[in-house]
Amino acid sequence: MSEQQSNDPLHGKTLKFILETLVEQYGWEEMARRIRINCFAKDPSINSSLTFLRKTPWAREKVESLYIKSLSKK
Repeated sequence: MSEQQSNDPLHGKTLKFILETLVEQYGWEEMARRIRINCFAKDPSINSSLTFLRKTPWAREKVESLYIKSLSKK
């Protein structure tokens, strides 16, 4: 049997992985500029950001969208 691969760039990626990748690529300051949420601007951390993003679908969508855009730049 052959395995089908998903065309979804988010397939198999955890929110933590996505966030860590973006922070490594852009840094917290640039993340806060691109996505205007306080957890990126004031005392940012992976854990506090994950907590907020898991509870806030619109913010998570913005982070996932930025991640997809960042893939095309590589």
